[in-house]
Formats: sequence, C-alpha cells, structure tokens
Amino acid sequence: MERKHMSAFALYQTVPNTNISPPAKKPALPQSEKPVEEDAGYVHDLLANLAGINNSRERASKLFQWLIDPIPAKTFFRDTWEKKPIFVQRKNPHYYKGLFSTAEFDRILREDDVQFGVNLDVTSYTHGKRETHNPPGRALPFTVWDFYESGCSLRLLNPQAFSSTVWNVLSILQEQFGSMAGANIYLTPARTQGFAPHYDDIEAFVVQLEGKKHWRVYSPRSEDEVLPVQADIGKPILDVVLEAGDLLYFPRGFIHQGNCLPDVHSLHITISSYQKNSWGDLLQKVVPAALEIAMEEDVEFRRGLPLDYLTYMGVQNSDMDDPRRVKFFSQIESLMKRLFNYAPVDASVDQKARDFLHDCLPPVLTPEELASSVRGAPTRWEDGRVKDVGVHITTQTQVRILRAGCARLCSDGDTVHLYYTTNNSRVYHKEELQSCEIKPELTDAVEFLIHSYPHFVKVESLPCDSIALAELLFENGIIHTAEAL
Repeated sequence: MERKHMSAFALYQTVPNTNISPPAKKPALPQSEKPVEEDAGYVHDLLANLAGINNSRERASKLFQWLIDPIPAKTFFRDTWEKKPIFVQRKNPHYYKGLFSTAEFDRILREDDVQFGVNLDVTSYTHGKRETHNPPGRALPFTVWDFYESGCSLRLLNPQAFSSTVWNVLSILQEQFGSMAGANIYLTPARTQGFAPHYDDIEAFVVQLEGKKHWRVYSPRSEDEVLPVQADIGKPILDVVLEAGDLLYFPRGFIHQGNCLPDVHSLHITISSYQKNSWGDLLQKVVPAALEIAMEEDVEFRRGLPLDYLTYMGVQNSDMDDPRRVKFFSQIESLMKRLFNYAPVDASVDQKARDFLHDCLPPVLTPEELASSVRGAPTRWEDGRVKDVGVHITTQTQVRILRAGCARLCSDGDTVHLYYTTNNSRVYHKEELQSCEIKPELTDAVEFLIHSYPHFVKVESLPCDSIALAELLFENGIIHTAEAL
C-alpha cells in the first residue's frame, strides 16, 4: 500500500497530457506541460542537446532544472534547499530512462574491475541489525548475484568511474552546486532493506530508476547526537513510495530509511553534494590562519595569561561567581572581535576552491571540444613516423577556457599557480591536485581568459607573451580553440 503522509512537506505531481502528439525530436529540457517520451535513450538525447549549449554554467542550470522538474530551481533553492524534504511524483517511469539500469550494473560487473569494499558493498538489515558481507577481492557476477538472490542489497560506490552517463551528469551538476557532486547506486531485492535508519552529511537527491521503494524521512538530528533505535525514532515527517521516474530530496541531517515492497525490486541512484561546504568548514580554514597572522602582528594576542587563571577558569571552576571570570571572558570576546581584522578570507576561500577542484570530475568533452583541444590533436604515428607534432597557435587563434569552473588562479605565498580539473581522474582523488606555476607577468592574462568565458578571445588580445601562455594552457587541456587546429 502506498503511504503518502506528507506532513508539511509538498508532494509535486506531474500529470501527462494525452492530447499532445509525440514531438519529432525530444526537447532538450523537460516541460512540465508535456510528457517525457518513452525512449531508452532519453537521457542520452538530453545530454547531447545540452552539449550544444555554449555556456557550461547555463548547461548546469538546465540539467538541474530537468532533475527537479516541475519545481522551478529558484523556488527550490529559496524554499526547500537545506530546509526540508520534498517528493516529486511524476507517474512517468521513463523520465530518467537511460541514466542507469540493472543491465548496466551487470555489464559493469562483467567487464570492469569492481572490488568489494572499494567499489561495491553487500549489505543487509534484518531484525534491527545492519551487516556488511563483503568478501575480499573482485566482485564477480557469480558471487554478487548470489548475494542478491539471498536477500542482500548492493551498493555501487562510485558509478561515475564505470558509467559514462553518470560521469557526464555529475560533471555538469558539480558546476551548479559549486561543490563536488557524487553518487551511489543502490539495488535492493523485493521485500528487503539494506540499511538501518541513518542520516548523512550531504544534500541527497534520490532518483528512482526501476521498481519501487518505500521511504520514510524523520526529523533531523545534529551530528553529535546519538541516533535513537528504531523504536524511539518517532513518526516520519514524510512517508512515500517512490516509483520509477520519481524523485526524493532531503537535506543533510534528516534521518531516513528505505525498504522494498513485496512484489518488486528497487534500483535508485542517490546524487549528493555539499559535503563539508558550510560556513563552519570555511571558518576552519579562516580562523587558524587569522590567529597566526594576529600573533605575528598584534601584541595583544601575545600578552601573557593571568598568573592565577587556572584557579578560577576551567570546568571545575565554571560555577564560581568570581569577577575575574567575567573579566577573562570579556578579554576573550575582545580578542575574538579583533581577530576578524586579520582574517585572510579570500586566501581561505581559495583553499576551499583548491579542495573543490581536486574533488571535481574531469569534464566530458563534446565532439567539438574534443576536436579543438589537446585531447583531439591530430598528432599520431602513421606510415612509420610521427605526424602533425606541435601546437599551431598564432596570434589570430581564438581560445577560451574549457569550462567556467575548470581553472582557478591562486596565490601560494611567493608564487602563483593555476589549478585545474581537466586532467582529473573519474576515480576520486586518484590523481594529485593538478596545477601549473604562472609567472607574475602572466597572471593578468590568465584572469582575462577566466573572466572572458564563455566568449572566445584572440591570442593577440592577451596582455603578455600570448603565444607561449596559450600553448602552455592548451597542452594542459585548460583551453580549447574556436576551430580545430
């Protein structure tokens, strides 16, 4: 039986309009007044159409709108994001068709090196007990499907490393969030549950791909609060059944659990973002740096503590009614306010940006980008020799950075580096953070290129030794040309 206890949380429904004839070509984006056509390649077609958009920021915005349609993105971020869960019921099992499937899961097991505990978890939750059943070694179909038939859930931890479609979707969405976009795939047998009630430190978009799953979402808990047992967890604030094509969003901290119905399996992908992307996470970088600067530059931070402060401060003295405690707290408050004057906020933001760039997936190149970037350069071995070696960039060549967020200029003490994502791996942090040192006289030109996006600019317009810089950026995959070289 479907449960639709909404509490104060909205249920969005899309109702197909049967009077609309199928379009000759599917639209690039969903329109809530038109049904999405039944087509196994819909997501592929969607991504192909998005690739024709010249601006990667606009591309990310439109893909996110498709993900949450029919809720306007502006309304979502104003009313729902980080605030409350929401359920989008579409009654269209084909809406996310082509994003991922059980058949692709099976192909990955057969063709790729999937390792238990690294790429795949086998889990169960019965009689209030959560267990992981990972054996060592490679996750071969013979073993994995035996676990599944025994009632275990399967969690593919980094599908973007194996599925080009998931990689493409996440690489676009990370630009919408300004934060790493990750994903897990969950395949659960009928009438089973794979995980205990829990909460996460991410913003979660649960995309139902196949079958059905019963979800219950509960009031949030703080990260240092002990999670209650099932009997004490309280009543759900959202109690729904997701079917293929539906979407469930809940913010970090909200307790949740999902279980399969008796008659059908469930396959869903959870797209996540905004992990460790709070004001507090930024302040963890700002405050230590500010304190280091303050102690160097401000004598007030170097003055000694009162000789007898241990006699009236500390937990054992916290109930004391002592004027010295008032004075001590007043001094701490004064120094904390003073500390702001030494806060290197921009430098700390750049530290966060470097972490983000390291987390990022590399961009999925369109055919045009491939033909006009280093990855599609015609250099090759042919007829017993190397042909078309070298980059043929002139002052008249038009260039631009590959993506709006693929590169960032940061100062590292006495040097300046350009950090970039274009050579990252699809496997999380498999590669070191990529960067190249930029000479001081070239920084203005790099900034000009970054701020010119999405427009192409002639190399001669760069305020520096333009050809040398353009060749450096081209060779590192940071820029591409308006025309194939």
